[in-house]
Amino acid sequence: MITRTDRARQRADEPGHPAKAKSNGKAEGEGRATEKRQGVQLLALALGFVMATLDVTIMNVAGPQLRSGLDLTLSGLTWVVDGYVLVFASLLLLAGSLAGRFGARRIYLAGLGLFTAASLVCAVAPVAGVLVAGRLAQGAGAALFMPSSLTLLMNAFPGGPERARVLGIWSAIVSTAAGVGPAVGGLLVGGLGWRSIFLVNLPVGLAALVLARRYVAPLPGRAMPLGAGGHALGLVALAALAYGLIQGPETGWGAAPVLAAFAVALLAGAAFAVRERATGTTARVLPGALFANARFSTANAVGFLFNLGCYGGMFMLGLFLQNARGASPMEAGLQLLPTQMVFLLGNVLYAKVGHRVGNRVALAGSLLYAAAGTTALAVVISPGLPYWALAVVLGVFNTGLGVASPAMTGALMDAAGREHASIASATLNANRQIGTLVGIAVMGAVLAGAGGWYAGAAASFGLAGGAYAAAALLAWFGLRAPRADRAVHASGPGARTLPG
Repeated sequence: MITRTDRARQRADEPGHPAKAKSNGKAEGEGRATEKRQGVQLLALALGFVMATLDVTIMNVAGPQLRSGLDLTLSGLTWVVDGYVLVFASLLLLAGSLAGRFGARRIYLAGLGLFTAASLVCAVAPVAGVLVAGRLAQGAGAALFMPSSLTLLMNAFPGGPERARVLGIWSAIVSTAAGVGPAVGGLLVGGLGWRSIFLVNLPVGLAALVLARRYVAPLPGRAMPLGAGGHALGLVALAALAYGLIQGPETGWGAAPVLAAFAVALLAGAAFAVRERATGTTARVLPGALFANARFSTANAVGFLFNLGCYGGMFMLGLFLQNARGASPMEAGLQLLPTQMVFLLGNVLYAKVGHRVGNRVALAGSLLYAAAGTTALAVVISPGLPYWALAVVLGVFNTGLGVASPAMTGALMDAAGREHASIASATLNANRQIGTLVGIAVMGAVLAGAGGWYAGAAASFGLAGGAYAAAALLAWFGLRAPRADRAVHASGPGARTLPG
């Protein structure tokens, strides 16, 4: 028997009923509010990366004004540019552990605050020493907020298609900052002077602090030992390696300080590895689960090779366009712009299809695609090749790198899990940073010994293509999901074979 209450419920469930429409409207409003909040969270966590990325690329065009404005020597300018990189690379592992211990949002906010305050110090620096100190403090701030930002992002968007979409958007924001950096730097320096490249960080940093404090949920830390001994060894190893790679091109690879730095890096790195593997070590820098995780190690190796080829190649291309093609620094920055902005297309492509094919397939395929195009350039580069042809080939194949970047981050987070996200992100960033330094050093050595700019460019493109191809093979064979995971996934309802 159907009661009056049952008939009322049936009418309320009909599509046109006012109660149903009110319910749908409420759900749609809540959905829009959630999307808006997520968008603000993404912006708050991306702004730090944008500042740090811009400050690296902007500095590439500010050198002459800095030297004249503060009467800098060449060595002083090197420390203004590379001191930031040295401190940043050295502190990443410690910063990842601090985020795990004290909470990712707390460390993220501390890093943003330090970076913003250091930017003000740089902007008002009356002498070279103050500017160098400010740049070192900027590097420390960036080391704090970079791993934490990725941890908070993965916590806000835990998985599935949504994570792939967010990683794609995240990478697109960072790629845009990297791509427009030289052009923005040229406009700021040319129109407002070198101090403006630091002043621009103040409103961005303050906005990031306010938005992150208001919209990003705290992520509690876990009571765990920091492993001060391991961090000390890691810091010494990374700092010594970065110093040797930065100073090698300046003072010569056979100079005593450079050789000493590499020796210290080797000894400290070996001691770090022994300590981490020792069975009695309870306070490891890398948790045992990560140390024994082949997919985690593979993702880090891929990150190293990716940055070696990508940033080493950009370094070479900037010099090539100016010295072989006669472009001014501003013209070279503008000519590089279209070849870098296509990273956005790859980022968007990953956001749309990354969750369907899986990170392993996306990463291996996109790197192999980039390797093919870069190797082709090594064959065809010549004085007769017009700029537009060079830009088209680089643009088409750099979309592969745009796919690879978020796929690499996704693969690392899949391997590490949310529990170890902070230290995993710090490890990837450290490996990528060292990859950048190695790539620049190697490309510089190749250009110096090739006997001409076109021969040097061909060799450099070949080297970058080889790095991408090696990374593609590593991704394909080293990022397979464990057999147990594949079996469990395949046995469930509606099962399918995992892409990874």
